[in-house]
Amino acid sequence: MNINVIGLGSIRVETHSIFDILKQTKFKNIVAVKINGTTYDLSTTTQLKDKDNLEFISKDTPEGLEILRHSCAHITAMAVEKLYPDARFAIGPVIEGGYYYDIKLNSPLSIDDLDKIQAKMKELIGSKLSFRRRDVTKQEAREIFKDNKFKLELIDGIEDETVSVYYIGDPDSQESFCDLCRGPHIPSTSVIDGGSYKLQDVSGSYWRGDSKGEKLQRVYGTAFATKKDLEAHLALIEEAKKRDHRKLGPALDLFLLNDSAAGSVFWLKNGHILFQNVKDTIEKLIRKHGYFVVQTPVILSRRLWEQSGHWDKFHENMFVVSDSDENQMAIKPMNCPGHVTIYQHGEVKSYRSLPYRVAEFGMCHRNEPSGALHGLMRLRQFTQDDGHIFCTEDQIISETIDVCSMIKELYAKFGFHDISVKFSTRPEKRAGSDEIWDKAEHALEEASKAAGLSYTINEGEGAFYGPKLEFVLKDSLGRDWQCGTLQVDFVLPERFGLTYVDKDGSRKQPVILHRALAGSLERFCGILIENYGGALPFWIAPVQVCIASIHEDQIGYCESVRERLEELGVMCVTDYSKEKISYKVNDSSMKKIPYILVCGAKEAETGGVSVRKFGSMKNESMSLEDFVEMVEREMQ
Repeated sequence: MNINVIGLGSIRVETHSIFDILKQTKFKNIVAVKINGTTYDLSTTTQLKDKDNLEFISKDTPEGLEILRHSCAHITAMAVEKLYPDARFAIGPVIEGGYYYDIKLNSPLSIDDLDKIQAKMKELIGSKLSFRRRDVTKQEAREIFKDNKFKLELIDGIEDETVSVYYIGDPDSQESFCDLCRGPHIPSTSVIDGGSYKLQDVSGSYWRGDSKGEKLQRVYGTAFATKKDLEAHLALIEEAKKRDHRKLGPALDLFLLNDSAAGSVFWLKNGHILFQNVKDTIEKLIRKHGYFVVQTPVILSRRLWEQSGHWDKFHENMFVVSDSDENQMAIKPMNCPGHVTIYQHGEVKSYRSLPYRVAEFGMCHRNEPSGALHGLMRLRQFTQDDGHIFCTEDQIISETIDVCSMIKELYAKFGFHDISVKFSTRPEKRAGSDEIWDKAEHALEEASKAAGLSYTINEGEGAFYGPKLEFVLKDSLGRDWQCGTLQVDFVLPERFGLTYVDKDGSRKQPVILHRALAGSLERFCGILIENYGGALPFWIAPVQVCIASIHEDQIGYCESVRERLEELGVMCVTDYSKEKISYKVNDSSMKKIPYILVCGAKEAETGGVSVRKFGSMKNESMSLEDFVEMVEREMQ
């Protein structure tokens, strides 16, 4: 029998055993296998046929790492069961960066208990226990998990009459651990390298994520192919903690978060300058590309939200106000209906008016759960750099190319060059017919090709009114942030009866392209703060230069330096205190100010400055005019 092994080509085999076939190859660290695109355990009894495609999955691949982490979740549960026999297990999925397991325990776990659990995991892993799958009937599964109401509820929700369970260790031994699972799993705990896994945190949770459900405890962990990979990951986490915008914000006088306005931000002096710098940069770019900027009301009639379809899809996340049952209104969660209203204003648009590009830095509100709020990254009140392009179908391609060009230009300006794109297709709950969705997805696909985009498919994650492109930037720590979006919408124009007059005098329906470049400006500021660790580039830094005197005799000269720089628009602060100059330099560094200019008697006499750039340990002497030329280039 000949089979096609990915990476080797066609080979002849005399056995159906995947393990035997694996011995014929030079592959290492294999944790699972794909047969004709379907993933199985290495111990699978699936019968191979002539010319089948076989692919071995290594633990250092994304798919292999997911299998490894899922297996570690089971080992974590087994360790907990050994230490806490009263434990009842809910679910233990893989998440980004690791896994968790939700557990019901009679006594609460603390962060200090994790060392004990991890020590037990080490013992179990060292025992080189096998993972073994058994397919059983639902009734047999109910008997296995008769004392676990969470598993029984999961079993009842499975449509098939046969389910799979996985044992760690000998299934016939009372020392083994059994869990309900689809798999696949690693063949044995011996696959896991010593020191390549770690329990990270413990928190409260609810069964099925319902706050009315039973309270559980969630143990978080992670695992990697090697100890070296884990150490690199943990180092990244520590670096991310140092850059946490929630800590840097108050420390650098940027913003405050306060329970008196949960989910909203108090911009402080420096933060407001940063926010305005980001906004002004975007506005300058979009005006160059033919947009006009508007401002629409924050509160709009329920009638408008019903017509757009947002009421049906989002009203539970809207803040609703009313003076009577007949006059309900909602604080806007997005800007689309307001821009539609502007398009409808005045005379019917002509084809000559299209594309009609309208933009707004709109204040939006969404009633996010308190547990979902996260600094600037997830707010209830935020500013969306929203834009809507009303265009003909023939203009979709050119407008998509233009939006993609703007996004790339904007991200590059802020220092982001590694950009990926996701193509999000129709969601299960959507507005519009399948015919309209076919048309919209085809149009966006053709436009993406014309724009030269390489993208991955994000199945079912489109907006309710149209497919979308999601632009994901990678920061200096290698983390992904989804910011910009572009959506093709045939639905809202139909719901609002939008038209334009074509060349032949007939009325036609325009297409709406919804687009955002940075997305939430607050979130984008948070990304910038973390990307640069608070040491923002000179051109957007809220404080750009600190001017420090060595002695009070030089204060007059320092003032002349400040006036010269402020003429250029440079944001300056001064330090004329009686502290030592070393203290002043260190204080400026702590505040992450790009430049500190030290002015002593020599500088005052020669018209120079002693310049120290943030992050440098040396001062550089230069004339004031040379420094002016240098910062002018940086500002540009």
